[in-house]
Amino acid sequence: MSYRTEEVAYVQPAQPAASAQAAQAAQQQRSTAEYRALDAAHHIHPFSDMGSLNRSGSRVIVKAQGVYLWDSEGNKVIDGMAGLWCVNVGYGRKELADAAYKQMQELPYYNTFFKTTHPPVIELSALLAELAPEPFNHFFYCNSGSEGNDTVLRIVHQYWATQGKHSKKFVISRKNGYHGSTIAGGTLGGMGYMHEQMPSKVENIVHIDQPYFFGEAEGNLTPEEFALARAQQLEAKILEIGADNVAAFIGEPFQGAGGVIFPASTYWPEIQRICRKYDILLVADEVIGGFGRTGEWFAHQHFGFEPDLITLAKGLTSGYVPMGAVGLHDRVAKAIIENGDFNHGLTYSGHPVAAAVALANLKLLRDEKIVERVKNDTGLYFQKQLRETFANHPIIGEISGAGLVAGLQLAQDPKARKRFANGGDVGTICRDFCFNGNLIMRATGDRMLLSPPLVINKLEIDEIVSKAKIAIDATAQQLGIS
Repeated sequence: MSYRTEEVAYVQPAQPAASAQAAQAAQQQRSTAEYRALDAAHHIHPFSDMGSLNRSGSRVIVKAQGVYLWDSEGNKVIDGMAGLWCVNVGYGRKELADAAYKQMQELPYYNTFFKTTHPPVIELSALLAELAPEPFNHFFYCNSGSEGNDTVLRIVHQYWATQGKHSKKFVISRKNGYHGSTIAGGTLGGMGYMHEQMPSKVENIVHIDQPYFFGEAEGNLTPEEFALARAQQLEAKILEIGADNVAAFIGEPFQGAGGVIFPASTYWPEIQRICRKYDILLVADEVIGGFGRTGEWFAHQHFGFEPDLITLAKGLTSGYVPMGAVGLHDRVAKAIIENGDFNHGLTYSGHPVAAAVALANLKLLRDEKIVERVKNDTGLYFQKQLRETFANHPIIGEISGAGLVAGLQLAQDPKARKRFANGGDVGTICRDFCFNGNLIMRATGDRMLLSPPLVINKLEIDEIVSKAKIAIDATAQQLGIS
C-alpha cells in the first residue's frame, strides 16, 4: 500500500533522554574501522578517487586545538595547511563559538532580500570597510570563494552595462589559476583536469600563461624579465580580442592551489598598467591571500597593486562557518548602487550566524595584532627557517612565499631547474611521508605547500620544518637521490 505524502505524515516519537544519551555514547565509541566503513558507504569526498580512498580508508579527525589535530587513533598531527588555507586564528577559539551560539539564540537566520537587514551583517560590513584599503567600502556576501567569483562575473558584466559598454564581455584569467569549483569558477581557473570533467563552460573566458618561473622560464631570462614577459601576454590577448570586448582580468595575487607561485616584483605593476591603459577591471582573488596570510591584511597590498574587486572567503571566518564576500571599489559600487536592480543573491547571503562569527574572527585578528605578528615576527622566522633548512637540498629547487605561506619545489636537478618527469607521483610520495609523520603538508604536483594557522609560534614552526625535512629526505632516499 502506498500513501501520498500530503495525506499521511509520520511523526517520530520523542526519544527518551536515556536512549538519546546511549545513542550519543555509542556514536562516540565507534572504532576507526566503523567510521571508515560508514564513510565509504555514504560519503563522496571532494577531489578524490573514491575507489582508492575507500580501499585505504580515510583518516578520521576528531578534535583540534591551536595548530594541532587529533585523529580517531589518538595521533596528534600538526596542521601545516590551516585546514584548507583558512583556519587563520587556529582551532578551538571560544570567542567564535560563543559568537555563533549567541547569534543562534537571538536571530538564527533571516535573509537580506526584501528590504531587510540585521545587525551582524551591518557591523561586519563596517569593520571590513575599516580593514580593507580605503577604496573598498561595500561588500556583497555569499557562502564560499567559488560563489564569490561567480558573483564577480555578475558584477563585472553589470558594471559595464551601466556604462553603456555592452560589448565588454570577455574575462581573462590564467592557466593553472584556481578560482573555485562551480561551473563559473572552474572555467575561470585554468586547470585542465577540472575542465576535462566540465564540458559545459561559461562563455567568453580566456586564459594567458602563468608567471611560473621555475617550471616555465626558458633561456637566460631573469625572474624579473620572465614575469614582465608573462604580464605582457595580457596586453597581447586584449589586442587579439579587442579592448572594447574585454571586461576584466582576474588573478590570485599569488597562485595558491596552483603551487604557491609568487611572481617577481615586475609582474603586478605591469598587469595594473595594462588594465588601466585599456579600461579593464582588475580583480584580485584574495580567497587564500586575504586576512593576513602574507603579513598584510590583503595579499594585493604585499604585491603593491590596486584592484577594482576583491574576492574573500576562508580567513574571513577562519573556516569556522562557511562565508564568502566580494569587496567593491567605490567606483564600481557606485555604478551598481545607482543603476537599478542587481539581480543576484543567495538564500544565505549575509547569514547572521556567519556574519557574527566573521565579526568575532576579524576582531581577534585585529585586537591580538595577529597580522602584524606574521609580518614582523613569525612570518619572517618561518621563511628564514625554510630557506636555511633546505638550502642546497638535493631535491629542492626553490622556495617561494612570504609571511606564513610557502611552496617548496621538488626537482630532479635543482640547479638546472629540471623537474621530475613524474612530478605528481613524487609529490604524492612526499605528501604520504608527511602524513605518516603527523604533518599536514599539501602536494600540488611536484610542489609541496605550507600555510599554517597565523597563530603558530616559533616552536611549532620548528616542528613543521623538522617534520617536513624528514619527509623530504625520505622522498629523496626513495628516489635514490642523495
